[in-house]
Amino acid sequence: MTAWTPPSAERPRGVTILGSTGSVGQSTVDLIERNPESYRVEALVAGGRSVDALADQARRLKARLAVVADPGRYRALQEALAGTDIEAAAGPDAVCEAAARPAEWVMAAVVGFAGLASTLAAARRGAMVALANKEALVCAGPLLTGAVQSSGGMLLPVDSEHNAIFQVLEPAQRHAIDRLILTASGGPFRSWSLAEMAEATREQALAHPNWDMGAKISIDSATMMNKGLELIEAHLLFGLPAEQVEIVVHPQSVIHSMVAYRDGSVLAQLGTPDMRVPISHALGWPSRIDGPAARLDFHSLTALTFERPDSGRFPSLRLAREALTTGGVAPIVLNAANEAAVSAFLERRIGFLDIARVVEDVMSRWSDLSAAVTSLDEVHAADQEARAKAEQSCEGRRPNR
Repeated sequence: MTAWTPPSAERPRGVTILGSTGSVGQSTVDLIERNPESYRVEALVAGGRSVDALADQARRLKARLAVVADPGRYRALQEALAGTDIEAAAGPDAVCEAAARPAEWVMAAVVGFAGLASTLAAARRGAMVALANKEALVCAGPLLTGAVQSSGGMLLPVDSEHNAIFQVLEPAQRHAIDRLILTASGGPFRSWSLAEMAEATREQALAHPNWDMGAKISIDSATMMNKGLELIEAHLLFGLPAEQVEIVVHPQSVIHSMVAYRDGSVLAQLGTPDMRVPISHALGWPSRIDGPAARLDFHSLTALTFERPDSGRFPSLRLAREALTTGGVAPIVLNAANEAAVSAFLERRIGFLDIARVVEDVMSRWSDLSAAVTSLDEVHAADQEARAKAEQSCEGRRPNR
């Protein structure tokens, strides 16, 4: 096993950020700029068309390579980096090549299934992979964890819930774990009726009460699919069966998750709802670095409340648990159908409640959800088929305002 050492001025840690212009990527850049002597930036990758933002980051961090996923933006990136020694590249192959470059630590933050190939590339060469892309693990869990194990690399969870568990789970006491408890804010529609949710608009669904996130993740929070995906992720990261992973709604988002032990002890990780907390933990691991997030003021906390999640109003939780129980291709189908449905909702082609309906429709019409998946090609094939079925299911549904 690799002996990981903390970053320092004497031994700066090589870093690559996949998805540097997204929400998690920007927070990672912020933390590195606050500790510049401890990090050397190998590559920055923008998952979309954000050439100007990417070039600005690359200049500020003195990155060796900047990559934009859209090959049509290569010339624009070259021009934006003119006068620097920063190498420019573009396209899906260049994204994977960036992940394979010799950086000790890789932030995997390209949103959705699109981040799978580059995350795998980093894992296969033995990097310390800070995993913010839950879909990569959901869709190709055995492939990803197998690559990490074979290469001597490591997965550091960055989702606030899994990072919380990682911080309080005692490796020597894994046998004594009773259950993992994932907390959920409940999203913007926690107290809405089904009738109200049926009329929810794009803007209302994007208005998360606690966290500042990108569009896709915000919608997943509103449907609670994000918690369903995190259920599958927790099973794969920590090796516990589905029945030992519990979800509880905690509207204040102060406790990020908990580990309950068989002796009755429950260990919790607390913090303000700022993604720079789990990112800084991963960025400094196995040590800790100074972080700018606001500190909890316990005197101002009036209450910490908890509720059972309502799978009737949030069927995505049930669908995700069914996918985890079924195994095989089911998690891939769940994720692909959800991504397609979320895109349709953001484009105002379907209503909010249609997102889960589309996912359930695709899963119900799949010939064999339990079919084993043994290669990346099979993962891609199932993903593409599920997206096509989801697009068919979206047709004819009534969009909201």
